[in-house]
Amino acid sequence: MASEKNHIDRITLFVVLILMVASTVVVYSASSTWAMQKMQSASGLVNKHIAKILVGLVVMFFAINMDYKKYKPLTKWVLIASILLLIATRLTGGEVKGAARWLSIGGFSLQPSEIAKFALLFHLAYLLSNKREKLADFKTGFMPLMFWIGSVVVLVMLQPNFSTGSMIFVLGMILVFVGGARMKHVLLSLMALIPALLIYMVSAPYRMKRILSFVGFSSDETVTSTANYQLLQGIIGFGNGGIFGVGMGQSKQRDLFLPESYGDFIFSIVGEEYGLIGTIIFMGLFLMILLRGLKIAKFAPDDFGKYLAIGITSTIVLYAVANSLVTLGLAPTTGVPMPFVSYGGTAIIFSSFAVGVLLNISSQTDLHPRERQFIEQPAVNIEPAVGKIY
Repeated sequence: MASEKNHIDRITLFVVLILMVASTVVVYSASSTWAMQKMQSASGLVNKHIAKILVGLVVMFFAINMDYKKYKPLTKWVLIASILLLIATRLTGGEVKGAARWLSIGGFSLQPSEIAKFALLFHLAYLLSNKREKLADFKTGFMPLMFWIGSVVVLVMLQPNFSTGSMIFVLGMILVFVGGARMKHVLLSLMALIPALLIYMVSAPYRMKRILSFVGFSSDETVTSTANYQLLQGIIGFGNGGIFGVGMGQSKQRDLFLPESYGDFIFSIVGEEYGLIGTIIFMGLFLMILLRGLKIAKFAPDDFGKYLAIGITSTIVLYAVANSLVTLGLAPTTGVPMPFVSYGGTAIIFSSFAVGVLLNISSQTDLHPRERQFIEQPAVNIEPAVGKIY
C-alpha cells in the first residue's frame, strides 16, 4: 500500500526566491546613498524592504497550503471591498506626488490598487469558469465582465494612476480573451475606449509632456529634458554597465543622479552593476515564471484554476516586461515596479500571495512526479505446505 501526494512546482518557487534574495542586494545598493542622507543609515530602506519580503514569504506559504478552490465564494465580496477601498482612497487617501494612491489603516499604509488588481483577476477567473457558455452573448456574458473591469480601471485612473489602470485593463482583457470572448466584442471595447483614453491623456499637462517628449514632438527643450531626465539617467546607467557591469555596489547613478533608483528604475541599477549579462539573467527568470505558469494553467484540475494561473502569471510577467521597456526608453515613463525586485510594500506582499496561490494550483495537478511513501507489509510465506493436495 502507498500514500501519494503531489508537490508544488519547485522551479517556480525557486525562481521567486532568487528574485527576492537578489532584490535585497540591488535595493541596498540603489538606496544606500539616499538612505544615508535622509535616514542617517545606508541600510535604512533595505531593512524595511527585507521586513516586507519576510511578510511576503509568510503570506506566500500560507497561500500554498490553502486550497485555491476555497476562494470561489469570496471573490465577489473581496472585489467589492477593494472597490470601496479605492473610493475611500480617492476621498481620504494620502497623496504621493499629487496622486491619492495610499490609504492609512491603523498606522499601516497600503495601496488599494494592488489589492483591486488581484481581486479583479480572481473574480474574473471565477466568472469565466462558471459562465463560460454565456460569454459569447454580449449582454449577459461579455458586459458583466466589462462592468467589473471598468469599475476598477476608472477608479484607479481617477487617483490618478494611468500606468496601473492601463495594466489592469490589459490584464483583464487577456483573461476575457483567453476565456473565449468573441474577437468582435473585444475590438468594440477597445474602440470605445480610445476616445475616453485620449480625453484622459490631454486632461493633465504632465501626461501630455511625457507622451510628446517620448515621441519627440515637443519643441520645448526644457520640457523635453525635464520630462525625460529620469529616463536619460537610467539609460546612462545601462551604458555604464556595458556587457559585464561595473560590479556589485559600484553604481554611480544611485548617487542622486537617478531618481527612484530603488523603485521603478531599479532595473537600470541592475544593468549598471551587472551589465547586459545581468539583465538577461533577470529577464530569464521571468521567462521561466511565464513558462512554468502556463504549464501549470494547462494542467490545472479545473477552469477556475486554469484562468487563475493565467491571470497570476500574466500579471507578474507583464509588469516585468513593462518595467524593462520603460527603463530602456522603449515605452513612455510610467510608475510600473519590477515584481519582487523594486522596493515596495503592498506590491511585494500581494504578489507573494498570488504566487502562493499559483503554487497551490500546481500541487493539485499531475504535472509533477509524486512522492510515494511505502508502508511495510508483513511477510507472507508462499512456500507450499508439505502433504497438502491442491
